[in-house]
Amino acid sequence: MYTPAITGTGVFTPENVITNAELVKAFNAYADKMNTANADAIASGDIEPMQHSSEEFILKASGIENRYVMDKTGVLNPDVMHPLLRQRSDDEPGIMTEMALDACHKALAQAGRSAADVDLVICAASNHERAYPAVAVEIQQELGIAGFGFDMNVACSSATFGIQAAADMVRSGSVRAALVVNPEICSGHLEWRDRDCHFIFGDVATATLIERIEDANGPHFEILSTRCATEFSNNIRNNNGFLRRARPDGLKDRRDMQFMQNGRKVFKEVLPMVSKHIGDHMESEGIESSDLKRLWLHQANKTMNDFIGKKVLGRAPEPGEQPNILQDYANTSSAGSIIAFSKYSDDLNEGEIGLICSFGAGYSVGSVIVKRHN
Repeated sequence: MYTPAITGTGVFTPENVITNAELVKAFNAYADKMNTANADAIASGDIEPMQHSSEEFILKASGIENRYVMDKTGVLNPDVMHPLLRQRSDDEPGIMTEMALDACHKALAQAGRSAADVDLVICAASNHERAYPAVAVEIQQELGIAGFGFDMNVACSSATFGIQAAADMVRSGSVRAALVVNPEICSGHLEWRDRDCHFIFGDVATATLIERIEDANGPHFEILSTRCATEFSNNIRNNNGFLRRARPDGLKDRRDMQFMQNGRKVFKEVLPMVSKHIGDHMESEGIESSDLKRLWLHQANKTMNDFIGKKVLGRAPEPGEQPNILQDYANTSSAGSIIAFSKYSDDLNEGEIGLICSFGAGYSVGSVIVKRHN
């Protein structure tokens, strides 16, 4: 048996930024357009008028100030309200692969590795641009990696579940090194026309290189333990899929074909599940809250993270103990905790311990306990 370690991470950040002010302006223009078009029905009381959004509402509800997206022109157009991505031929890399390559190259460079050193690619994301062939195999091909690849989807927990799968294969000796890649085009499944959620998501791609600890070329994080758990709930869901056209109203513009959530139920049910999961994981490894130097949590909502941090540490986290990046990136699904880890981990000292955790639809939660080695 071998000891797995995280030796490199990479983050691809799109060029396009949408501020809350830009988002609110576009949404309110759309709301005004819809209210005008439905003026008679609104006057008769058959439907309710659409409410305006505001920067204050968004910040209070989420802590988000900006988000990066692959396209902002369509999102900010009141007549479109979704990203506009160019049609690609079958002879060129897909957009998820394009995003992934940037993050993978950065992770490999940080670890001092090349594609020749990697045996496995896992593309773990909340949505994939096609059912088959696997996006992971396309990424593998473009990087020039021998070996194999596969896709996996556990929604917002995809990254930590992917890390566990890769770490287990490194530990068993079936692979020497693996790339876990999380290309998240969340703008594609977000309903930008819904006031309750139009501000939540952004786009990004992250990559994590996992290899045998004895092969590490520089500073790295030993993976001490991983743990995953799921419990079914459809309070966070997207009902789109390949059977859509087979159903009577499948091709209609249905709200449930995009991201949906029952926010209050999610908040009430997920927080205890995640807090207990982390606490049990730490206890099983003999790790006290005082041993924990850093928490890299899923970046969905600042209030949720503050609650979890306080539960896990037994006190309010000190500045830097639980870094947030969602104010800049918004919710990037599975990639959020990896962005936080990539940006806020280099300062840990030899032997210090941290925990990566992601959680979301499923419900699902995954945690990875790591130790710094310099």
